[in-house]
Amino acid sequence: MARPFAGGRRWDRLVLLACAVSALVVGLASPDHTSQKVWGLVGAAGYACAALVAARSSTPWARTPAVVAVTGAAAVPLLYLSVIGRAQMEVGVVERAADLLFSTGTPYNAAPHAVQDFNPYLPGMAIFGIPHLLFGDSPFAGARVWFLVGLLAAVAGAVRVLTGGGGLATGSSGTARGATAGLTGALWLIACPVVALPLSIGGVDPPVIGLLCLALAFTQRGRAGRAGLVVGVAAVLKWTAWPAIPVIVAVLSVRGGKRAAFRCAAAAAGPAALAIVPAVLVDTSAFYQNVVLYPLGLGPTASSAQSPLLGHLIVVLLPHGKAVTTALIALSAVGVGVSLLVRPPRSTVAAADRLALGLLLAIALSPATRIGYAIYPIVLIAWPRFTARLSADRPATPHRASEPPHHRRTVASRLCTTTPATAGCDARRRPHREHHKAGACARLVLSDRDFD
Repeated sequence: MARPFAGGRRWDRLVLLACAVSALVVGLASPDHTSQKVWGLVGAAGYACAALVAARSSTPWARTPAVVAVTGAAAVPLLYLSVIGRAQMEVGVVERAADLLFSTGTPYNAAPHAVQDFNPYLPGMAIFGIPHLLFGDSPFAGARVWFLVGLLAAVAGAVRVLTGGGGLATGSSGTARGATAGLTGALWLIACPVVALPLSIGGVDPPVIGLLCLALAFTQRGRAGRAGLVVGVAAVLKWTAWPAIPVIVAVLSVRGGKRAAFRCAAAAAGPAALAIVPAVLVDTSAFYQNVVLYPLGLGPTASSAQSPLLGHLIVVLLPHGKAVTTALIALSAVGVGVSLLVRPPRSTVAAADRLALGLLLAIALSPATRIGYAIYPIVLIAWPRFTARLSADRPATPHRASEPPHHRRTVASRLCTTTPATAGCDARRRPHREHHKAGACARLVLSDRDFD
């Protein structure tokens, strides 16, 4: 069975210990009575227990320590914070967006003043707030729980696509082993602190990155239409998914030609147009204030998403710093776009690396960003490498007994007749002794590849 990130050394134990230390640092450094502090203290204990289980396991990157890590660093803090009603501000923003969408026709406040009045997400994000609108303050109706559901559904879909689902052969033992390995890899992905932390406290990024993983899985399988549809759905949730569209189109143009690239682009444009255009038409000013100016830190109200990264330091230290960061982000986007034209990625791993680079530049240069956005480059670098191995380990679809491999075609040589009953030498063209000298006349067996 393929094991995620398997290697000769037992890196799983060291990684879990590093996760425990990082979670403890987050817990001790966070202010009291915050969801980050709860996650840090509880998560540190969960990672430490997982490290002890891994130390007793003879198999590297086994499933049991992954289950312990997910339980201690994601499930327990999420349930506890949901019951006590403590969450990151994004949860309330999304839930209020759903209420505004059904009451005013747009998920955006027309006159935002305080930070909590702004909704920097695209209209599709309001879907996660609908259960709260319907069922009230029930712990399991909160948007945070549905962020988790969105991530799990997307990752499960990616594993299914890569291990035999989605129209591929199923039912073989190889497929079952691939699904098992995929489940183990998904558990290690969720146990990663950059995923477990936002899942527990209510970050909006996990379902977005989950959809990107699913889109890359369809890309790896050559399903251009489905890849475009999934990345289009991700693009109606948050701006961070938009750079994935040209990257996936570029890799599909190399692997499947212009028709596949066009099919992907058209499928991605559909959901984006259906979700974003109505919101723009209903209240253009509200959309512009909430979704454009506020995330870039260009509005009158400063965004709460601030970290001491390069973009924030430029704004603080340089005159006209906001204009400088905006220009740098534009230049980096142009640079990545040119690289897609000059040297397009030829595999999903290369495409994910290119996307991770573009997002990393945008995160570092944005004046309003969070270190928590590291979920994008980290997952995009790690997960596709595991799924590439997972897909490679999947056995090929067996041929039916009635069909020769590769749809073989039998072509008679010019030394033989084309009728099986009279197969042999053409006595009128060659003497019979030449046939026996050369041996029996053989038919040429050509595969479909020989006709390409």
